[in-house]
Amino acid sequence: MSLDGERNDGLYGGSGETRTRLPEGEGGGQGGYGGPRRSSRSSSRSLVTVVGVVVLLIAAIAFANRGDGGDESTSGEGERTAGAGPTAASGKKPVNGKTSGIPSGFAKSEQGAQSAAANYASALGSDGMFNQAHRHQIVQAVADPNSVKKLQAGFDSDYSQAFLKRIGLDKDGAAPAGSTFVNRTLPVGTKVTSFGSTSATVEVWCSGLFGLTGEKTTNPVTGSWFTVTMKLKWSDGDWKVLASSQKSGPTPVNGDNPISGADEIGKAVKEFGGFTYAR
Repeated sequence: MSLDGERNDGLYGGSGETRTRLPEGEGGGQGGYGGPRRSSRSSSRSLVTVVGVVVLLIAAIAFANRGDGGDESTSGEGERTAGAGPTAASGKKPVNGKTSGIPSGFAKSEQGAQSAAANYASALGSDGMFNQAHRHQIVQAVADPNSVKKLQAGFDSDYSQAFLKRIGLDKDGAAPAGSTFVNRTLPVGTKVTSFGSTSATVEVWCSGLFGLTGEKTTNPVTGSWFTVTMKLKWSDGDWKVLASSQKSGPTPVNGDNPISGADEIGKAVKEFGGFTYAR
């Protein structure tokens, strides 16, 4: 479902190392014994080769690390050259504050708008949306004051008693005894499609988990991929949600990982917490 209350199909719910290969025959060959003996000239030539490779590697590393530490470099004409891609993480902490447990106080910049959109997508796609009191708290924390009533009414209609019953939850959004309800939205990346002094439109590519764990469940936990388009407004010193929509994909090919059992999924959901998303 979309964040503006319109229903959609599917809930919106290492370390690097450098290796230098020694010339063939070094290290003894044949288990360390019986290898051909090298002349002093051959050994000297091998040593020079190794030293030369090491020097080249050191020079390459120094060149790669050259610069002022920025995410991108510029040419003399000010054009962007090779550097961080448009979806590379900045590494900067998005905010220091929270409102109702949701990050708030984002910077008035494109990066700030992207961080806000990612965090709001996660909050509005969480299991808290299935309980009325929690849902109202979330909406009031992320929505522009002039949009709260519209968004809240739309979500209340979506999360009706009939809908909750159909997916196996009680009227308060709780799972049956012995089951765990799973509904998480996991932002993968963000993209700004428009930006102004007081408005921004941001697309958030997400992966989602939804369903019930349990041996007898008819709604097992499944994964999905979708993109949330969020319209934001700069309001009272922060980015707030005006409206949003959702569409399916982009969806990658499923891997060949074995499917986990209900108990393993339920345990994972309880033990692994969520994140604050930065751009």
